[in-house]
Amino acid sequence: MKRLTLHSLVRSLMRLITKTEYRNLEYLPEHGPMILAINHLSRFDIPLLFVVPTRQDMTALATTKYKRYPLIRWFIDSAEGIWLDRDTADFTAFRTATEALKKGQALGIAPEGTRSLTGGLLEGKPGAVLLAIRSGVPILPVGITGTENTASDFKHFRKPHMMATFGEPFEIPVIDRENREESLKQATNEVMCRIAVLLPEKYRGFYKDFPRVKELLDMQGGEVKIHSVRRL
Repeated sequence: MKRLTLHSLVRSLMRLITKTEYRNLEYLPEHGPMILAINHLSRFDIPLLFVVPTRQDMTALATTKYKRYPLIRWFIDSAEGIWLDRDTADFTAFRTATEALKKGQALGIAPEGTRSLTGGLLEGKPGAVLLAIRSGVPILPVGITGTENTASDFKHFRKPHMMATFGEPFEIPVIDRENREESLKQATNEVMCRIAVLLPEKYRGFYKDFPRVKELLDMQGGEVKIHSVRRL
């Protein structure tokens, strides 16, 4: 199946069986490369990003463990996603992601490295930061909620209410080569804290007590400002 056909099909299906909202979508440019750093709650996170209303060139990194599931594997391949082996230093996936960004695509990545089983943010890994440095592309934080309830909602014949809240894009500062590990950790924490402030408190997990989270919230008057809501 062609990518655009799949995009239209998935969007129509999600409009029918879910309540999906995109908040502050104006922060995502309609064209040009962008790294979308998301929290990872469910397998539904990928289709949620895939059908973002303002772009049809969205791609994402997906763990190779999903290849075990024929339907998910078919979807990722048809959507032209990028397979990532999280158990190794997957330089092939890194190069493919860099090439996608050079072509001007938007790329989704979960810095946590795996799905959260509790719903709360896990400690971030430096992959998104390294990719941003390598490609010279800004990072746009995205807070996702509701996808963790999809299985239960469908089981009880309810429409899942899924939301993606977009934050302002920002650039990773120059990494201190003499203190590289600490600089990468600080940059990764910045990415994760910017995701955390887009989420209700119960989703902030590892980062709920980080001073930077409080600082970012204080800058916004104590809560994230919702400027716009767009539904599928």
